[in-house]
Amino acid sequence: MGKVAIIMGSTSDMPVMQEAIDILEGFDLEVEVDIVSAHRTPEKLFEFSKTAHEKGIKVIIAGAGGAAHLPGMVASMSPLPVIGVPVKSRNSIDGWDSVLSILQMPGGVPVATVALDGAKNAGILAAQIIGTSDKCVLDKILVYKEGLKQKVIEGAKSLKK
Repeated sequence: MGKVAIIMGSTSDMPVMQEAIDILEGFDLEVEVDIVSAHRTPEKLFEFSKTAHEKGIKVIIAGAGGAAHLPGMVASMSPLPVIGVPVKSRNSIDGWDSVLSILQMPGGVPVATVALDGAKNAGILAAQIIGTSDKCVLDKILVYKEGLKQKVIEGAKSLKK
């Protein structure tokens, strides 16, 4: 099975990023979590980005608020898929600064971007990426999607009572 790295700019991002950890662990995927600040620990950022693929990591989820340079900087140095999670931080402009910083990447440096505080979807997307080459993970995603469908069906039934 593939390993997913979840990194964030500071511990204040953890309540948002915990949703990615939880969903990935629900798919029985190995998760590595760390604090890697693009602005305060650039050497650590460079080392992580350049070597993650050598450590069995298959996908990187990077959460960041404010200027939100972390996902793009990682993507500029890593050959792995990077999923960016814009985090609405206390010094944010309603989160738009984070969204646009992660979303508006130059050609050649892709970052898959989920919704503001959308770490759960980042985790699901990471699992789906791994599921393209791991049938066990793919089967778990299929079960998860069926569960989503059943919740909607049950919810609709409850309205008709």
